[in-house]
This record gives sequence, structure tokens and C-alpha cells, in this order.
Amino acid sequence: MSIAEKEQSIIAEFELFPDWLDKYEHLIDLGKALPPFDPKLKTEQRLIEGCQSRVWLAATCDNGLVYYTADSDAIITKGIVSLLIHVLSGQTPQEILEAPLDFIQKIGLKENLSPTRTNGLLSMAKQMKLYALVFQQQGEK
Repeated sequence: MSIAEKEQSIIAEFELFPDWLDKYEHLIDLGKALPPFDPKLKTEQRLIEGCQSRVWLAATCDNGLVYYTADSDAIITKGIVSLLIHVLSGQTPQEILEAPLDFIQKIGLKENLSPTRTNGLLSMAKQMKLYALVFQQQGEK
């Protein structure tokens, strides 16, 4: 499934919820559904700068596709990173780098988060794209 298709799926999913309290509950559920994060990966190098809560992000590249795993000590933040993982995992570095991540705006996430959570969201997306850039450059060697 392409990034655009995954984004459309998330937009349709969030449209099912009438208000932001329900959407927050859904975000929490998404975070709870994230696969377990290997405790050995919870290192300072994997902490995302710019997040109010602690968020660890790891990435691997397998057969030209990037896969992310993450964890957070905050339940809403864990849900937010799970959305990004759902959209970007399993894509090529180039697709990730070109992804506008429009769904964030379309589901109203930016305007319904506190400024510090919005900054954290942008930091998570930036770090995921940085991993993709590194994998792309490694593939070009």
C-alpha cells in the first residue's frame, strides 16, 4: 500500500469519530497496539530531540524498504508515533523523503495538540525522514 493510500485510510478512520475526545481515545488505542519495543534499543541515541515526552525511534532497511519501531512514555505520543509508523514503514527511502504527510493536517491533529506535542510530532517526522535519508545514501554507495 502506498503512503497516499495509507494516509487516506487514516483520514477515513478519524472521520468516524465525532469529536476530539473520541479521536484521542483512538490515538491511545493505536499506541497500545504498537509492537513491543526492545528495551535494549532505549538508548540516548534513539531518543527524539524536541519531544516533551521520551520517544525512542529505531529504523532498519531491508530489501530497500525502511521499517520503524518506537516507544514512548506518554500514551498520546505513543499513538502519534504509531500513526507515523503506519504511514511510513515498508516504504522506500525516496518515498519517505517525498511524503508530504498531509494526513496530519487533514485529521486535525496539529490544531488539536498542545504546541509542545505538535513540536514533538514534527520532530518525530523529521527523525524518520533523516533515517530514510541515511538509508538512501547508504544504498547509493
